[in-house]
This record gives sequence, structure tokens and C-alpha cells, in this order.
Amino acid sequence: MRFEVLLTEDAVRDLEEIHSYIGEHDNPAKADHVFERLEAAIERLATNPKRGSCPKELLALGIREYRQVLFKPYRVVYRTVERRVYVYLIADGRRDMLTLLARRLFG
Repeated sequence: MRFEVLLTEDAVRDLEEIHSYIGEHDNPAKADHVFERLEAAIERLATNPKRGSCPKELLALGIREYRQVLFKPYRVVYRTVERRVYVYLIADGRRDMLTLLARRLFG
């Protein structure tokens, strides 16, 4: 069974910003590579959304409905609701993830 994978506006912006940052500070070919690998990781959620782990920052708060997949150092945070996968955050895992998650998921 396939799930529909939907990116929030914030997640789309995250992808664009990651691509732009790498393209400007490293090189465009690497930016394209990272973008393609992140897109592939996201697309794989359509066939197996339960494969991801729960983000440790959320587990510490007793929150288990969100999961993450990794393309290091990037983390893709999502939630499955019925037959849909909602991607909320795509970020470098070296950032302050607790603050990012709180802002993005809980306003």
C-alpha cells in the first residue's frame, strides 16, 4: 500500500534553503546531490512510513506520534495520519532541534 506524502510549506522552504545554502557555500553539484538524496528519502516514506525512528527530543517529552528519517546530517521529521505522511521539518541535525521542533510543531 502506498501512502500520500505531503510537505508543508515550511518543509518545502527548508529544502529550498538547504539547496541554496550548499550551492552558495560549497558547490552547486553538491547542493543538487543533497537535494536529490533528501527527496529520495522523503519519497520512500510512501511505501514504509513506519521505518523512521522517533526524534529523541520529542520522546523526552513523551511525544511519540512523530518520526524521522535521516540523510546525515539532515533530519526529516514527519507524522503519519491515516494514509498520508506529512513532512513538517527538514533540518541539519546539528542545529538546536528542540527549539526547531517546538517552533514548527507546536507553534
